[in-house]
Amino acid sequence: MSYRKPPTDLPATLGAFRASRWGRAPLASRSVRDELRANLLVALRDRVALFPGIHGYDDTIIPQLINALLARQDFILLGLRGQAKTRILRQLFRFLDEWMPAIEGCEINDDPLNPLCPACQRKVAMHGDEVAIRWIPRQERYREKLATPDVTIADLIGDIDPIKAANQKLSYSDPEVMHYGIIPRTNRGIFAINELPDLQPRIQVGLLNILEEKDIQIRGFPIRLPLDLQIVFSANPEDYTNRGNIITPLRDRIASQIMTHYPFTVEDAMKVTDQEAWVKRPGGVEVVVPAYIRELVEMVAVQARKSSYVDQSSGVSVRMTISLLENIISNAERRAIRHGERRTAVRVCDFQNGIASITGKVELVYEGEQEGSVSVAKHLVGKAVKDLFVKYFPDAYKAKEKGEGKASEYDPILRWFAQGKKVEISDDLPTREFHQRLSQVAGLEELPKRYLPVKESVEVPTAMEFVLEALHQSSILAKERTDTAALAYTDMFSTMLGKPEEADD
Repeated sequence: MSYRKPPTDLPATLGAFRASRWGRAPLASRSVRDELRANLLVALRDRVALFPGIHGYDDTIIPQLINALLARQDFILLGLRGQAKTRILRQLFRFLDEWMPAIEGCEINDDPLNPLCPACQRKVAMHGDEVAIRWIPRQERYREKLATPDVTIADLIGDIDPIKAANQKLSYSDPEVMHYGIIPRTNRGIFAINELPDLQPRIQVGLLNILEEKDIQIRGFPIRLPLDLQIVFSANPEDYTNRGNIITPLRDRIASQIMTHYPFTVEDAMKVTDQEAWVKRPGGVEVVVPAYIRELVEMVAVQARKSSYVDQSSGVSVRMTISLLENIISNAERRAIRHGERRTAVRVCDFQNGIASITGKVELVYEGEQEGSVSVAKHLVGKAVKDLFVKYFPDAYKAKEKGEGKASEYDPILRWFAQGKKVEISDDLPTREFHQRLSQVAGLEELPKRYLPVKESVEVPTAMEFVLEALHQSSILAKERTDTAALAYTDMFSTMLGKPEEADD
């Protein structure tokens, strides 16, 4: 039964249904594909958001989806992991009617005006207009199945029930002894199969018959079952070689193959992460995440998607950036609770404790395995810092050369370190002490205020640290790990003359 109660004005019997607007054209016995098309046309005319929460696909994927639905086609979304394939499929039910009538008690949601199963046909013949009608909400008309090698024809289509055959004294060839699988039970709805190549070829042949012939065979008994379905699929290109393939006849009958992709811009990627990450948390601690730090999170994924250490055929899911943002916020939250602070900001050094979000989310090639997953993760963060620094700040090398003897903006900082001084910081320092240590560096506090979007005072120490880390990643400053697990920024030249084994790569 439906978990939602239908409105009381909907007809409850077949007679009342025939007399209502539901029993007349164009609503009467409309196929699910026509239903999707009609409702999509209304949504297009009304300019409503078709796929809310899907970012970066407005000019690429969504037009192709609209075309396939308007053409009443089955389609497959083909793309790497974390490209919103399942999320898109789960929103298709929004283009179905809010309520759908079906004969009460029918396992395959039979149309009251055109029943398929023999039991419903007899019920209508015997009771006529008194047959009870149930109303199914559109959410219940979408079902999906994750394809795995152990999925059987019985799971998807059904099997012969010998107990039912014996009790009712029916032949095994009688459709009434069939125990229906998930596909017939989704009749007059949308059925999605995720990771299609994982299905065994013989199971895919069964889907081929559903799509094309409407004929299914159960244990050698042909059963004509003209189901009314919109079938959609998703697949990862990697699966074609690693785990299976889509048989050619089935692929030929899937009318549209839509290639998904990762967000093309950092702005679109940030929208996805902000939407999915758990940022606003209870507990009495407010964690401020500066805008450029959110950008840095996305830049880590950008670096991973072009790194020679990462297997690009596997992709880098947006789940990595979601997990990374949540972890660096958690690290800042933990620090604030430990020091009794009610408000704090995320730091660049918090990324060191967010490495776990990266190492488990990227597949490495041989060279990456040789380097080690932790080293690769730190390398990706470092590259992201360097690229983001170039976006906001003038080039540290060119600023020196361009000056022709004049002091550059970085000179006060570099001169301070050239005197043999160093600054030690860690992700565990209270905010005030963290700020005080960074403030020792001449010229460091004012520089990021000129170039970074620093909105409030709590963000200033993070901006100062970002400059030091970027200068290190640009090979201008050295960074070493101390005995207390803190990080010390020092002059590059003095470090090279000192103990190179202490330098932090």
